[in-house]
Amino acid sequence: RRCSKRDCIKIGCKCFKLSFKRFGVFKSARLGAPRAPRPPADTMANLCLHNRDHGMTEALCRGFRTGFLSDTDYHHLTQCESLEDVKMNLAETDYDAFLANEASVSPAVILECATKKMVAEFQFLCAQAVEPLATFLDYVTFEYMIDNVMLLLKGTISGRDVGELIEQCHPLGMFRDSTMRSIPTFENSPKGYADLYQTVLVDTPVGPYFSRFLQESSEKLTSAAEVRNVLEEVEMEIIKHSLMKLYLEDFYYFCCSVGGDTAEIMGEILKARADQRAINITLNSFGTPLNEPSMRSTDRKRLYPSIGFLYPAGTEKLADVADEGQLGAAVSHFPVYREIWAVHQNESVDDRSIDDAFYEREVQMLELAFEGQMHFGIYYAYVKLKEQEIRNLVWISECIVQQQKDEINKFVPCFSSTAPWRAS
Repeated sequence: RRCSKRDCIKIGCKCFKLSFKRFGVFKSARLGAPRAPRPPADTMANLCLHNRDHGMTEALCRGFRTGFLSDTDYHHLTQCESLEDVKMNLAETDYDAFLANEASVSPAVILECATKKMVAEFQFLCAQAVEPLATFLDYVTFEYMIDNVMLLLKGTISGRDVGELIEQCHPLGMFRDSTMRSIPTFENSPKGYADLYQTVLVDTPVGPYFSRFLQESSEKLTSAAEVRNVLEEVEMEIIKHSLMKLYLEDFYYFCCSVGGDTAEIMGEILKARADQRAINITLNSFGTPLNEPSMRSTDRKRLYPSIGFLYPAGTEKLADVADEGQLGAAVSHFPVYREIWAVHQNESVDDRSIDDAFYEREVQMLELAFEGQMHFGIYYAYVKLKEQEIRNLVWISECIVQQQKDEINKFVPCFSSTAPWRAS
């Protein structure tokens, strides 16, 4: 007898003819409704395997995300009259008793202790990571390694006390203990520079970036003296820009090889960082030899990353820029950078710099990374947002120490419900 229930799925009922498919999927022959298209096999595999391999690490990172200071916490901190009040208010947040063992509190102490806390959490994530996440987290630390190497090179070449410089190195960019201890032993001689090249520029994870830079700067590095000449003749800032260019490109292509949402989300974040570097390099080159007509399209252009929203049409225009007016015209074709450049032009009125505008955009992109799931962008976003939060704490502390309460609210909070981009 025919069943009167339209949605009956009783086996043997004449109203609903069922067919068992390969993966246990039942299909209605009566309704004839087509199944939704199945995602590609590699996408399905990535989604299925992500939680198996990286689910715990992602859960930990999202747990750390809940520890960011809230708008209420920032309000209480800005009302403090002394750093002891700051210490007391932070004790009620996720920072807990991170200053408990400090006899006296200062902005430098807050910076050091907050950085140690962030590094400890990041290293805990690294301890749980498997490939390819482990390699991704290594890439996050390469930026700090480049900063540390540049700091050590300055100390070695200028003859400063390298031991003091090591104390200033960022904890996320530290090398092996044997490498760090060997750096102060370098001599200011060709042999010393040969040892420097072999120890620092080759055996460290960022060694390939230095090798490529040296090869591009001097086609034939046949002796240690030539390595020294390259390092002495090229300004340290130019070296750093060159290394960061190579790093961003390498990191970007690695994220693309991971695929999925990681490639999309991290691709946009790294492209935005590349554009920021290109604009800042152009802006800071005014009044320097890099802005001479013979060097704009050669030395300065080589510092622009070959990725980004500006690349290649925008960077071609930046290569010909000679002053701020031309720079504004070059970025005017890109709405986001047109607004950021407007902030720079109105800096004397609004008291906001171009760096503040870039920070706000970066925070927005990093916060949005947490809205997605099953991708590696949240780990990069967590580190960068924590850095921004630490900068906020140091800024508030400095304003309290210097009694500049009128300036105390000029920071960029993270995950703020009153952020301009959320309001708009």
